[in-house]
Amino acid sequence: MEWLTTAVVLLLVVAVAGLLRWRRPAWHWLTFGVTLAAVRVLVRYTSVMEACGLTVPPPRWRLTLARLTGRPVPESRAPRLLRFRPTRTGLVLRLGLRPGQDAFDVSASCDRLRHSFSMYGVTSREIRSGVVELRMTGYDVLKRVQMPAVVERSPMRVPVALREDGAVHFRDYRSCPHALTIGATKSGKSVYQRNLIAELAALPVALVGIDCKQGVELFPLARRFSALADNPDSAADLLDALLAHMEGVYQLIRAEQRITADIQDAEIAADIWDLPDHLRPTPVVVLVDEVAELALFANKDEEKRRDRIVTALARLAQLGRAAGIYLEVCGQRFGSELGKGITMLRAQLTGRTAHRVNDETSANMAFGDIAPDAVLAAIQIPTSAPGIAVTGDATGGWHRIRAPHTTLRQAVNACNRHAHLTPVLPGLDAFRPAVAPPPRPPAIIPAQAAEAPATT
Repeated sequence: MEWLTTAVVLLLVVAVAGLLRWRRPAWHWLTFGVTLAAVRVLVRYTSVMEACGLTVPPPRWRLTLARLTGRPVPESRAPRLLRFRPTRTGLVLRLGLRPGQDAFDVSASCDRLRHSFSMYGVTSREIRSGVVELRMTGYDVLKRVQMPAVVERSPMRVPVALREDGAVHFRDYRSCPHALTIGATKSGKSVYQRNLIAELAALPVALVGIDCKQGVELFPLARRFSALADNPDSAADLLDALLAHMEGVYQLIRAEQRITADIQDAEIAADIWDLPDHLRPTPVVVLVDEVAELALFANKDEEKRRDRIVTALARLAQLGRAAGIYLEVCGQRFGSELGKGITMLRAQLTGRTAHRVNDETSANMAFGDIAPDAVLAAIQIPTSAPGIAVTGDATGGWHRIRAPHTTLRQAVNACNRHAHLTPVLPGLDAFRPAVAPPPRPPAIIPAQAAEAPATT
């Protein structure tokens, strides 16, 4: 009977493991997968590195010593395993490269390492000279995005998506002031934008929106916006007001620089973040929902308005960072066919995110000038996986990401919850959206009063 009980227990364990792997891959990884993967990696490490060509011959002094002492010839050496750490999505290995090895060798072998260690994905990045970090994922973390319960946040740095290696992708406005997001219809741009706005709503920032689709995307979130424009004419006026606001911020910085002989150089203000807290203006994030609607024209009057809008956006992209003005530009295409000044504006948008696109040219518009390797990854995003995107910056690095699914109702609730943080910007009062006050909760009638009969 004991063997029958053991067999039943093993059968139940296998059934539970299979069910978890099918329905809850994250739970399966934390329960069963991480232990099996750790044993597999540690046991196979040396042989896999040798099979993937990531070993180097022993040094000459060891070969000479082996010949003099009659000992066997020492084996080739694999990279040193400096750190081994399991995570909620996979494993993290930190390798110390041997003399003669290069970080590119490890990066080129990631696909072979993925098959050899039976992992879902393997990515590498160079930490410093001679040290490379391998991030291995045990399952498809982008299939059902689950952000960590605790995410480190800081001013002007918000989590917006999950990367394919299991790490959180942040939108950091201090290091990457302006960004471009492109993608075809139903590719996931709106969900990405909603998630970004929901995260920004909790920060002490001013949100300014331009939505030329008559406001159908941004006006439901109006309680958290300091200014909104729903057509190209009002957008041109709003951008002019932002330029005037930027000039006022620069005048404040000049007045507070205090360049005297008794002040250290580090205390001289060059942007709003160098000012004291009580003098620092509120940072402004400008969200443009569909940039093509601002650049298209059909007659001479619209062409003048278009030039005015593109010039204002280019000036904000070139000069707005020090004044605390940051651009988030979205669109389906962002190419030179939109007219003069567009490529100059695109060059100022450091951060690039591309969802599914309909042609290779659109992907080249996003990554052709900063990360050519990301172009192929962008055009391979399937239509059956909306929300998956490729993100990169001017450093040439890129990652596949996916934002958690955020409905419009969830984004509206977040904006309403933080509506008290909406600042009033001087000069933008005319563009503040007119919203009805939040509905008052129904009055609670005591039960005795409700049950009491009416008297005449």
